[in-house]
Amino acid sequence: MQDPTDDAPFTFLPGNDAGGLLIIADHASNRVPPPYGDLGLPPAEFQRHIAYDIGTEWLVHRLAAFTGAPALLTRFSRLLIDANRGEDDPTLVMRLSDGAVVPGNARVDAAERQRRIERFHRPYHLAVAGQIDRMIATGVAPVILSIHSFTPAWKGVPRPWDMAILWDRDDRMVAPALAAFRARGLVVGDNEPYDGALRNDTLYHHGTARGLSHLLVEVRQDHIASEAGANHWAKTIFEVVAPLAARPEMRKTVFYGSRAGGPGV
Repeated sequence: MQDPTDDAPFTFLPGNDAGGLLIIADHASNRVPPPYGDLGLPPAEFQRHIAYDIGTEWLVHRLAAFTGAPALLTRFSRLLIDANRGEDDPTLVMRLSDGAVVPGNARVDAAERQRRIERFHRPYHLAVAGQIDRMIATGVAPVILSIHSFTPAWKGVPRPWDMAILWDRDDRMVAPALAAFRARGLVVGDNEPYDGALRNDTLYHHGTARGLSHLLVEVRQDHIASEAGANHWAKTIFEVVAPLAARPEMRKTVFYGSRAGGPGV
């Protein structure tokens, strides 16, 4: 693991490269590294979902401990640049997020956008790609588990789901995971509250385009806002995902394509 005082754009938790599971978190941190300061926002805005996926850092650390899997987590706020967007996505650097104007992003031009890509976004994705390559080199194609979280309510309307699974066309992990989580009495959104087909997002790039089995799990933030909650949910996810990821059909390279379109998928 990187020293938390350094300026690395991601944290790497080493694990068993031959274990067949890689855990990633695109929005794990609300940190804005120097020289960007606070992007002109008050501290309270960095405690909101607009800055990061609340609870996911704790959750991924516990999941990595339970599974022994390697994990990669971003160490920069999505307000600086969104790791779960393609480099050409117009929402890569947000000027307005859920009612909050981001002064530090107001005058971001093409050159500054490129600086942020090269300093933060691209190193994280190169690290994910490199870790996948190392795992494939062991002879085991990994399953990618992507961890996110969502707000308990949106625009004043409560969200009924305990968790959600977002997916595109590859349902190898999705169908059995949905059934297993629901069998535990959980209310699970199936491509709700968001759709999992997003061109050039993280799983499009590292999962769909490479033919690797993958699963994107979103947990409601009030469930994992404490370490105790994150520990409980890590155990729950581990108990469902670990045996599914070990199935032979999950370890094959299969190209399902994408509802979002794009070259090579």
